This record gives sequence, structure tokens and C-alpha cells, in this order.
Amino acid sequence: MSSPLSDPTYRRLFSAQVIALAGTGLSTIALALLAYELAGDDAGLVLGTALAFKMVAYIGIAPIVGAFADKLPRKALLVGLDVFRALAVLCLPLVTEIWQIYVLIFLINACSAGFTPTFQATIPDILPDDARYTRALALSRLAYDLENLLSPLIAAAALIVISFNSLFVFNAVTFLISACLVLSVQLPAAQANERNGGWGNLTFGIRAYFSTPRLRGLLALYFAVAAAGAMVIVNTVVYVREYLQASESETALAFAAFGAGSMIVALSLPRLLDRFPDRPFMLAGGGLLTIGLFIGLFEPTWFNMLVTWFILGIGSSLIQTPSGRLLKLSAGEGDRPALFAAQFALSHAAWLFGYILAGWVGGTLGLTAAFLFLGIISLVSTVIAAILWPADEPTELIHTHVELHHDHLHVHDKHHQHGHEGWEGEPPHRHPHTHEPTTHSHPFVIDLHHHGWPRAKP
Repeated sequence: MSSPLSDPTYRRLFSAQVIALAGTGLSTIALALLAYELAGDDAGLVLGTALAFKMVAYIGIAPIVGAFADKLPRKALLVGLDVFRALAVLCLPLVTEIWQIYVLIFLINACSAGFTPTFQATIPDILPDDARYTRALALSRLAYDLENLLSPLIAAAALIVISFNSLFVFNAVTFLISACLVLSVQLPAAQANERNGGWGNLTFGIRAYFSTPRLRGLLALYFAVAAAGAMVIVNTVVYVREYLQASESETALAFAAFGAGSMIVALSLPRLLDRFPDRPFMLAGGGLLTIGLFIGLFEPTWFNMLVTWFILGIGSSLIQTPSGRLLKLSAGEGDRPALFAAQFALSHAAWLFGYILAGWVGGTLGLTAAFLFLGIISLVSTVIAAILWPADEPTELIHTHVELHHDHLHVHDKHHQHGHEGWEGEPPHRHPHTHEPTTHSHPFVIDLHHHGWPRAKP
């Protein structure tokens, strides 16, 4: 199986992703320094509030963009959002008041909330083969892990010779390079869907997500990912500096242990997913997250921490790496942007919950209590996922269409691949229809014609 990087379009898009991630990682560090310059000892409060604005942007904006992404020119949308992000980041060195940070962080991440799920929904159209797409997901996971590992080191080296405000300028340049790379390729047009707009169009992605059993299971597993990830992101420095009385270099090593576990999975999992289904690996990831968090209840030692963070990295990647495969399987081409946007918003809602709990419990009750609370959440989330996501869920489902009266655009020669009696081969048209009840089977997804998941036969 050839690498997805052999595809020139994907190769340039992946380069755009890596470059933008590198700039964002450096800008995150610069933001912490800017907060300290403006707020001093209250910098943590400023950063926490900025993080809340980031999550609000992700949760609120992504479904809106996802609802209408198929109706916008895909390349123009991605390039425009990259350029707007660059302009907003360039404003950060000019801020003099804390509220200006909040406004700019919201604007930057509102653009990211539109860019990221649209970008993610484009990749399956470029790489329709499941095996190559799985390897593309693994490469994306590696890119995130490498950004987390390398950005602090690059920023530390850069800050020796430049001011932290220069990192914002570098981030803006990376967004512009990303825009140029996207502009340089021919992207497949977004597949039009048959929804007419309005509130139903706006909420379709969320409704389709919650109507699909495997995606309900995925969301439950993301609460386990968020519980473990928030523990690592929020409390690593507390564990290392306060409990172990270790240095900043040990803090970096702890993050490296988490990243190493994640990267090992990203490198090895695609070959396994060629032969085995996603569900066992993803549920195993939830189990490992639970075990890792409960190991944190043991006496704080350097060895225990490295083992715990390594296990948490493995568990997180086992869940996150294959998630795009489930989204691709669960939507028609025209509905992918809405479903990817729903995943983006809902998963970040889980992260917001994890951040709040890890910070509040760790800060008020201590890290032992945080490990216990978050471990219980991970355990419950994994059990719920196993219940919501049936082990024997077939791709093709037998179901019955009741008599249906509707008025909408029909395109049943390519985009609606399964058979309804009397529907095949018709040219695009819009006028009232009445369809008699039919019973049939095909690869099932929630769409305009399938509003709910068929009940299992007794």
C-alpha cells in the first residue's frame, strides 16, 4: 500500500497542516508570556479565561460552518480562514489590555473552528481508499504529537535571540504559507447535500451524530480522552515541580513520555486496522486510559509518572487515530463537513469539561483526588461506549421507508447510491414526490432520507 504522501495534493495539504501547527505551538508559548507581561501573577487566570474563549469558539462556531461548508467554494473558504487567522495573530503584539487578548483569541479560534473540520472532511475525498486514509490519520496524529514535543524546544531556542512577540509574527507567516499551499492544489468540490437550509440544516450534523450508535460510542470515548489529556496538560507541571521537586527539564521529559506513547500507536496502528475492526482497539484505549489514571493513585515517583504518562499517550492515540474512519463511514459525501464539524464541537466540549475538572479538583483536593475522579470518568465513559456501540454492528442495515411526501432536489444517479424503487437514473429535479413504502438494505448513514437508526430485529 503506497503512502498517502505519494499523492501530491495530500502531500501539500499535510505540509500546510504541519507548518500551521508549528506556528500555533510557538504562538501558544508566546501567549503565556504576553499574559504574564500584562497580568503578572494573574497570568494563569488570564490564560484559563482565554482557553475558555477558545473552547466556546470551537463548540459554537464549528457546527455553523459545517452546516453550510458544502455550499461554499472549499478552497476559497480554507484560504480565507487562513488569511484571517494570520491577520488576527499579527494583532496580538499590539494589545495593551487583557480584554483585547480575549477578543483576538476568540476570533483566531473561530476561524480554526471553521478551518479544521472543513480540512478534515476534505481528506477522505482526496484519499478515498480506506487504507491510505487510515495512514493519513496516523500522520495527522504524529504531526500533533511532534508539535507538542518540539514547539517548546524551538521556542526556547528562538527566545534566546528574539522577543516573544516575534513568535506571533512567525505564526502569522505559517498561516500565510498554509494558505499558499492550499491555493496551489486542486481540491475536489464539496459534494452538495439535499438539505434546504434553515434550522434543520444548522443542526443536522449534531442530530446525525447522536443518531449513529458508533458515534455515540466515539463521543463517550472522547470523554475518557479528555479526562486523561486534561490531567496531563493541566497537572504535569504540578506533579513534577510540587510532588517530585524536579526541574523544568523533567517537566519536558514527562510530556515527552506522553507523546512517545501516542507516536508509537500512530506508527503501528494503521497496519492493524487493515486487518481488524476499529472498535476493539478504541475500547482498549479507553481501558488503558483508566488503568493509567488509577496508576496515578500510587505513591508519586518519577518512574510511576513516566509509566503513567506513557500509558495515557498510548490510550489516547488508540482512540483518536481511528476516529476519522468512523466519521467517514457514518456520512455521505455531502454530509461529511457537517459531521466532522459536529465531532470537532462535541469533542472540544468534552475537553472543556476535562480541563475544568482537572484544574478544579487538582487545585482544591490535590492530585490524588484528581487521578481518582478522572479515572472514574474514564472507566464510566469506556463502559458507556461499549454499550452504545454494538460489537456486531453491520455496515449494511435492513430498513423500511414509510410512505414519504417531500419537495427537494433529487440527484440519484451518483450521490444517492442505494436503490429505492422508481428512483434510479433520474436527472436532478425539484418538485413534490410521494414514495411508496420500501424495505431494503444498503450501507446505512443518517441523511435526508434516513432520519433515525433502524432498530435491531428481535
